[in-house]
Formats: sequence, structure tokens, C-alpha cells
Amino acid sequence: MDLAVYLIIMSALLLLRVPVAFSMIAASLLYFYTNGNSAGLAIRSIVDGINSFPLLAVPLFVFVGTIANHLGIANRLFAFALATLPRLRGNLAYVNLATSVGFSWISGSALADAASLSKVQVPQMIRRGYPYGFAAGLSASGSLLSTIMPPSIPAVLFAATASISTGALFAGSILPALLMTAGLALYIFIWVRKREGMEGTPFDGKEFRSTGLRVIGPLFTPIIILGGILGGIFTPTEGAGVAAAYMIVLGAFYRTLSVRVLIRSAKETVVITGGILLILGAANLMGQVLAREQVSRVLGTWLTELTDNPIVFLLVLNVILLLLGTFLEAPPVILVLVPVLMPIAAQFGIDPVHLGVIMILNLMIGSLTPPVGAVLFVVGSITRQPMGVVFRGVLPFLIPLVAVLLLLTVFPQIVTIVPTILGL
Repeated sequence: MDLAVYLIIMSALLLLRVPVAFSMIAASLLYFYTNGNSAGLAIRSIVDGINSFPLLAVPLFVFVGTIANHLGIANRLFAFALATLPRLRGNLAYVNLATSVGFSWISGSALADAASLSKVQVPQMIRRGYPYGFAAGLSASGSLLSTIMPPSIPAVLFAATASISTGALFAGSILPALLMTAGLALYIFIWVRKREGMEGTPFDGKEFRSTGLRVIGPLFTPIIILGGILGGIFTPTEGAGVAAAYMIVLGAFYRTLSVRVLIRSAKETVVITGGILLILGAANLMGQVLAREQVSRVLGTWLTELTDNPIVFLLVLNVILLLLGTFLEAPPVILVLVPVLMPIAAQFGIDPVHLGVIMILNLMIGSLTPPVGAVLFVVGSITRQPMGVVFRGVLPFLIPLVAVLLLLTVFPQIVTIVPTILGL
């Protein structure tokens, strides 16, 4: 079987709505069989793909996000942001964004952020006179911060696949996430200026103090994770374990932790992690196929003949990744393409941390667009609106997100300056 037939079979399975991992495994097993290789070799490739200590951070960070959701951390952050920003015109929109920023330091997953925060934020904003489209679009767009701001689960996957420092990728993601926040805040500022009834409310010092005390514990989570990793106290995997233990202690202290919450969080973690690891094993098997077909060499030759300018290469890559992100979720694309793209990026002199941040942001923007649009589906399910309605609300927010993507593409220093300063 040649590569074209292999890709046709896999595409046909995907069009038939066969899950991504099983489509990859089925096509790869057929490729191995027709080329005289045993099923044992294929199974060994799948197992090798998930047999990695750094990947242990994935279920731990997933657990941190799920248990934080069930412990009511998002509600605490929302109340504190509301008490902190009362006088701003359109303050509830800024509170929505600020809550997403706060939760992004804990969750690491856009879907967890979208699920937990849209339950609280969208109904509150609608009651205050905001259109559904704006409220849902802001909640969906803000949720992307969880996959850029550390601890980011896609960043852990990229770092493990590319064999680079997770700490360096975490550090390189901080400024891009802050730029995304600034871009979304600028759009909010422009939008609320043209609307009536967006006035703020008087500042309440008592409410500010009481809500502030309630978020001291959660705000220590990113300090523990990033401080420990960037300070060299523990590895990202160990940091994820420490964060998970800290969340359990926090829940016990707040008296919101129960056996039911613990079991529910553990079940959700197993389901999410199982899907990620199955895709990871399948992607490693697919990587074996691509390596045998010398895809990296062929693609590298084509791109180097197309241009010798790294910025042009990244712009072409942006278009490809945005298109892939509309049809596939981030993990399978990262796990399949990173081994192919790393040697090509090295030919263009592109820093792997820069490549990682750009790749993750591209794919997450794709998650805001149909036909797959995982984030759109989550927000629409929770708010009981069709995906198309949510997407129309998201459309204007894509402008600042794409603008940030172009800035990162043209100015790699935005990504690399923090890891360089920290010596990572």
C-alpha cells in the first residue's frame, strides 16, 4: 500500500464518523499488513507511544482541572473578578475574561474552561442585557487561554512529542497568552462603547475583601506549579502531582470535597485521559507509516523549494494548521505532525518553542470553527443553543486572536524572550 491509498482509507473512515484514533489504527494496521509486517510490531508501536514519564503529567493536569471545576473554584474566581471590576463600563464582559484568565492558570484544558465558566457567565451576562452571541462568543474565545497559559495540556503533549523542555514551552506561552487577553479586552472595550446600558456598579469594599479571601487558596495553584517547575524544584510531571494533591487539600479546607466529588472527578479524568492516550498511541503508529514513506523529507524538500524565508514558511504552516484545526482536535494533529515538522523547522532555523506555541494557537483557533468545533459544541450544549448560533457570536473574537497569531509568527522574540531570560 502506498501513502495515497493509506490517506484515502483513513479519510474515508473519518468521513464515516469512525473515531480519529480507530481510523488511524485501522488504516495503519492495513498498511503494515500489506507491507509484510506483523501486527505485533504495530501493537508495540502503540504501546511505545504512551510509555513516557513526561506524559504522566497529562492525567494529573486533567484531574486538577476537573476537580477544580467540581470544587466551585470557577465560581469563586467569578465573584472576586466581579467585586474587583465593578465601575468599568461593560464590567461583566471584563469579569468574564478575567475569570477565564484566572481559571487558565489551573485548568490546562479549553473544554474544561468552556464547560465550567459558561454555566456561570453566559446566564449572568444575558440577565444584564448582553446579547447571547456576545456572551457565548466571549466565553468560548476566553476558554482558549487555558490551552496557551501554563499548565497547558497541549503544551505537555507537544513537549513530549518534540523532546523539548516542558518548562521552556510553559515559559514561552506566558506572553502570548497575555497578548491574547489584551486583544480580547480591546475588542470588549470597542464593543461596549457603542452600547447603552453597559454602565458599571458602585465599588463595595466589603464584598471585595470577602471574595478576595475566598480566592487566596486557588491563586496559589499557578504559583506552586510554575514556581516549582521554572525554579527547578520539580519536573512538570512532579508539579502536576503536587498541584493535584494541593487541590484535594484545598477542597478539604473549603469543605466542598466529598467522596462523590472525588469519584466524579476521577471518572472524568479517566475518560478524558483515555481518549488522549489512545490517540497518542495511534499517532505513534501513524508516525511509523509516515517515516517509512519519508514524508518529512519530501515535505521538507517541497517547502524549501517553495521558499527559504522562515516567516513565509510559518505563514503557510498557519494556513495548513488552521484548516486541520477545523476538522480535527489538537492532540492527534500535534502527535502526528510534530515529528514531521521538527526537522523541517530546524532547516529554517525556527526555535522549537516558537513552533510549539504557534502550532497550539492555530489548532485552538480551529476548535472555534465548524464543522468539528469542540469548544463551540461544549458552549452550545451547556447554553442549549445550536453550534451555528455560538459560531456567529465567536466570529468577531477571531479577529484579535488571528492578529495575535500573526504577531507571534512575525516576531518570535515574543515567545522566546521569557525562556531565554530564565535560561531554559
